[in-house]
Amino acid sequence: MGQGSCRGLVQQSDRVYDVCVVGGGIVGLGAARALNIQYPDMKIVLLEKEKELASHQTGHNSGVIHMGIYYTPGSLKAKLCVEGALRTYQYCDERAIPYKKCGKLIVATNPEEEGRLDALFEKGLKNAVPGLAMVDKHQILELEPYCTGGVRAIHSPNTGIVDWKRVACSYGDDFTAAGGTVLLNREVKQIKDVGREIRVDCSNKERILAKHVITCAGLHSDRVAQKAGGKQEPTIVPFRGEYLELRPDKRYLVNGNIYPVPNPDFPFLGVHFTPRMDGAIWVGPNAVLAGSREGYSWRDVDKRDMAEMASFRGLWKLAVPNLSYGLKEMAKSALMPLQLSDLQRFIPQLKMSDLVRGSAGVRAQAMAPDGSLVDDFQFDESCHGMLHVRNAPSPAATSSLAIADLIVEQAAKHFKL
Repeated sequence: MGQGSCRGLVQQSDRVYDVCVVGGGIVGLGAARALNIQYPDMKIVLLEKEKELASHQTGHNSGVIHMGIYYTPGSLKAKLCVEGALRTYQYCDERAIPYKKCGKLIVATNPEEEGRLDALFEKGLKNAVPGLAMVDKHQILELEPYCTGGVRAIHSPNTGIVDWKRVACSYGDDFTAAGGTVLLNREVKQIKDVGREIRVDCSNKERILAKHVITCAGLHSDRVAQKAGGKQEPTIVPFRGEYLELRPDKRYLVNGNIYPVPNPDFPFLGVHFTPRMDGAIWVGPNAVLAGSREGYSWRDVDKRDMAEMASFRGLWKLAVPNLSYGLKEMAKSALMPLQLSDLQRFIPQLKMSDLVRGSAGVRAQAMAPDGSLVDDFQFDESCHGMLHVRNAPSPAATSSLAIADLIVEQAAKHFKL
């Protein structure tokens, strides 16, 4: 139980459903599962364009169970993350899915960062993050003996790690066990209101009929919404995060998650040390514009994706004031030694020979036409019977069970279930 089979979930039935969920990542799977729990008599189908579930953002993230420290008090991100983390641990216990509560330090290395650290601590307290504490240099060293660059830190003992793909596929197991249908290799080409039902045309020429459609398409959320007549904005801009890894004989340098204090002048979090369930230690990521929405390396370039990014004015408005930052990130991507100084702020004894290139993921960054990053969860409705999850940013995996309930709540409201 709880193994999470990502393949072979296809079940045969007729092709008329009460609800069709588009997208087999952790948000779509969580939503389909929650719908089945709330409405057990409904016929629900989930469509995924890949040959297995959780192939993109869910299967390429850092594996952290976040606790909700960073997010604006009162925001959906804050509320759903705090609730979602607690529910994730409970779910993993029930399904015998392994996890580790390895904790997290957000480390200040200078007086300027200490000021921001204090503000962040207050934010975490307002978000009711459990167990949060401020620790001094000596306490840092008790938790992370090699993190000698830190002067003060926020300690979050309940932050953990898990294999999110395994969790997502376990949601899929729950869904199909309760009678739900998962259809793989179904890329959606068009979604059209044809009267009494909504018709979903797939790339294999198959047509799915459903009374209601919910799209949770992640990296393609804007395009899928537009295929249903939805608005163009917010637009998804793909940013690749590339990780380094500590060599196996250097993993002793890190016990838990070690994060920097966020710099408000930059749109991304900064490099950090992240343990993995397999014992690896990931280091990073950077943040570079990807050449494709599924571009996990510099070799992955899609002409359509590149043309759309080049013509999107919002990206240019973000890029111009952040040009120096962006060029530095690109340089770090090409030249590993340029990342070393950032890492040595925390663990000074780290050497270039201790690091190797690791994995990469692509973040679906929703962006407004003015270049601002859409920071919170966002839904819209293209027409009666269609609901689109337009933005489900990190910590979407941590928040997935709570997000799923919110999607069901939105569906009940919009669809009059």
